[in-house]
Amino acid sequence: MSAPLKLSPSAPAAEPAEGRRPRALVIAEAWRELGPGVAALSNGSGRPLARTLKLILDPLVIRPVQNPGLAGGTLTSDAAAELHDRIRAAGGDLTAAAAWFLELKAARRRLRITDGNPQEKYFQRCFELARTSGPPSADADAVAAEVVTEIAEASGDSLLAQVRELLRDETAAARLGEELGDAWSRRPGSGPAPAAASASASASAETVAAALDACPTGDGSAPLSVLVDGSAGSAASARLADDGTAQQLGLTRHPLPPAPRLGETASKRDLPLPFDRSIFERLFAALSGGARVDLGIDAEELIAAEIVRSTSAWQLGEEDSRVAMLLGAEASTALDAGRAAQPTAAHRLLAARWHREAYVRRALRLPEGTSGVPASVVDDIRSVRRGYLRRLWVRLHGRELREQPLDPRDVWDLLDGVLRSVVMDQRQRLKTMMVRGADEREATEAA
Repeated sequence: MSAPLKLSPSAPAAEPAEGRRPRALVIAEAWRELGPGVAALSNGSGRPLARTLKLILDPLVIRPVQNPGLAGGTLTSDAAAELHDRIRAAGGDLTAAAAWFLELKAARRRLRITDGNPQEKYFQRCFELARTSGPPSADADAVAAEVVTEIAEASGDSLLAQVRELLRDETAAARLGEELGDAWSRRPGSGPAPAAASASASASAETVAAALDACPTGDGSAPLSVLVDGSAGSAASARLADDGTAQQLGLTRHPLPPAPRLGETASKRDLPLPFDRSIFERLFAALSGGARVDLGIDAEELIAAEIVRSTSAWQLGEEDSRVAMLLGAEASTALDAGRAAQPTAAHRLLAARWHREAYVRRALRLPEGTSGVPASVVDDIRSVRRGYLRRLWVRLHGRELREQPLDPRDVWDLLDGVLRSVVMDQRQRLKTMMVRGADEREATEAA
């Protein structure tokens, strides 16, 4: 009788199941704890989408290359806890990224962009926006449009991409450069033409004040029409020819606005002041938010029109835009520190919006060097009027390029919206700088 067969012990061949956990299950559990805020990055069962895992969680949150213990199909209990903690710690960024994805998808629809998968194109940019800017704020529409258009430009078929290619063509650039030089040598004076001089004179300071008193209520159409018909905006631009005036308004770094270059490159993070921008930088700043597909103009026509605009009063092409600059320049005097008299409703409302900002008051009150806010940011707050007028010019220039006429009923929304945008930007910058300064002081004290 043969000896009984001896079986090898099974324990060394397999680790007890309770000692390890499936990686996918750990991710799903941690993801569910983030709640409905990440729904835009989730599938129907509430788990992260496959692209969420591929484009956001693995490369940007979990980072299995740097953390190989989190890469396997099953994880030890310690690795599972670490993975869970990583996803939970990134919850705020992931929720903000989901909100940004909804904003970018909406901008994509508005701009009628249909090529490519939006998840593939936008997921990582949404997480980047979440990390750098936090959740979407008041200017989310504009930011989303810029990002979507920038991504679309990578395909080379946008109007702005065509402008760039044309300016890189030596023959075309030489021809357009001659056109630019000729236009600036023949540009009209900054003041009104003689035929319009008497009409401009009738647009008195009282009419400007009447418009600023009435526009917050939507009743400013009559005085605004008087100002537009009388070319008051063009007349007011005459002062920009005075040495240093445009510089004081924050529109140029030079005593007198220089003739622009054609240019062929631009950076959103490093754009010059409005009157110091090249022709390409002006178009880039406006069209990076998305040109209408029915604009009905080719790249060369667009450049030629911008050359003409650069020689015009306020470097804007429409009189209603120039009047809006006149009104903004007057109303924004209310933002100057120490200004007591507020003669119109627009002055009073703008002043109230700015001076009630707690972060602004704190930055101005604390001694320099102890607030955690760099001197350059404090200077921007003290000279907010310059920043206001710069942003107002950019808004008006962009409206002209997109062929969006300025209705008199929208003037106050424009003037107030520009300051609201400046406030939101300053508030975010101050929050970031103050938190960073506090962290640095704590680190120094701890050391």
